[in-house]
Amino acid sequence: MANLGGTFDASQVEPSKPQENLPPGEYRVQIIHSEMRVTKAGTGQYLWLEMDILDGVHTGRKVYDRLNLINPNQQAVEISQRALSAICHALGRMQVQDSEDLHFQPLMVKVAVSKSGYNEIKGYKPVGNATPPRAQAAPPVQQPYQQPPAQPGAQPPPPTASGDGPWRRMGQ
Repeated sequence: MANLGGTFDASQVEPSKPQENLPPGEYRVQIIHSEMRVTKAGTGQYLWLEMDILDGVHTGRKVYDRLNLINPNQQAVEISQRALSAICHALGRMQVQDSEDLHFQPLMVKVAVSKSGYNEIKGYKPVGNATPPRAQAAPPVQQPYQQPPAQPGAQPPPPTASGDGPWRRMGQ
């Protein structure tokens, strides 16, 4: 029980409304808070990240992620290490000792809605590789590769990586 220090009159205050999920898409965010937390089972720890959306109609909304960095499930640890690496690459910080080194720097997140109905982060990338939120362009039609005729003294093009473009979080 807690004394409110007077009588609270709810008729004088607009009630809060439940917040809906963010639509799936890409958002420019910054990490504003992070901390290591103990897992529910008590067998590991995860890095909890709180991020603010920086622009658009959802400016100021928050998104969260958990990175299981200490866990008996090695696959969970590997997935989380890849996600942390993606954050570091997106921010140009290759070596960090404290998660605060990642705060207040813009990066892009890919947000999806999980089967259970909650927003979840599916990837991280630098701001420079961004596409506008809600851009749902059709995937390009794959054409068979045709080798261009060789030019005297020309260098072959660099190899390209397959996968999900610049997104660096995989496995979830």
